[in-house]
Amino acid sequence: MLEVQDVDLHYGAAIALRHVSLTARPGEVTCLLGRNGVGKTSLLRAITGAHPISSGRILWEGEDISGLATYDRARKGIASVPQGRDIFPLLTVRENMETAFAVLPRRERRIPDEMYDLFPILRTMLRRRGGDLSGGQQQQLAIARALIMKPRLLVLDEPTEGIQPSIIKDIGRVISLLRGRGTMAILLVEQYFDFAQELAQRIAVMDRGDIVLSGKREELDEQDVRRRLSV
Repeated sequence: MLEVQDVDLHYGAAIALRHVSLTARPGEVTCLLGRNGVGKTSLLRAITGAHPISSGRILWEGEDISGLATYDRARKGIASVPQGRDIFPLLTVRENMETAFAVLPRRERRIPDEMYDLFPILRTMLRRRGGDLSGGQQQQLAIARALIMKPRLLVLDEPTEGIQPSIIKDIGRVISLLRGRGTMAILLVEQYFDFAQELAQRIAVMDRGDIVLSGKREELDEQDVRRRLSV
């Protein structure tokens, strides 16, 4: 289980997170909702090690990982699909997926056939450059790359942003499948309540660097959540 405990994060003198606490459990999707600029991505950067926290603790499977580098967290089973996808544009689809091998033992460095079952389009594009793919295809590639790392925590930063509806449905199907296996914790950052409501067991809403609402999906008032997401 992931436990974020009273985390503060600063960018210089500006505070991005204030005493943020959050949990994510195996077999569940925890969705972090909020408008633009409220600190959602900053929290993910804190969890993955992309930016140091100022105070508080981040525990993963009972271990304090607050001081670990990003690559050490990746080796411990934390994989991230960042906003914008961060595909290597000049590498082929296969080469992009193979970058995930860096955190795996040599004997496990192979692309599982399941990746092509989850995302059939990738099989037909193995030799195409990542930069030549559409936004939706790049998102599928980014998720596949993260899954090749065999994560126990999958962090997804707005996977539906700029994606056509048919691929949004495919991504939702994959998230639901992974959740159902019960072995992976999934932390999903979204702006759109409908997508979150369909997938998440737990929902947290951020505003101005703090969690202002959290709980099980069925316990939260939908209108209250939507009101906090409106501009």
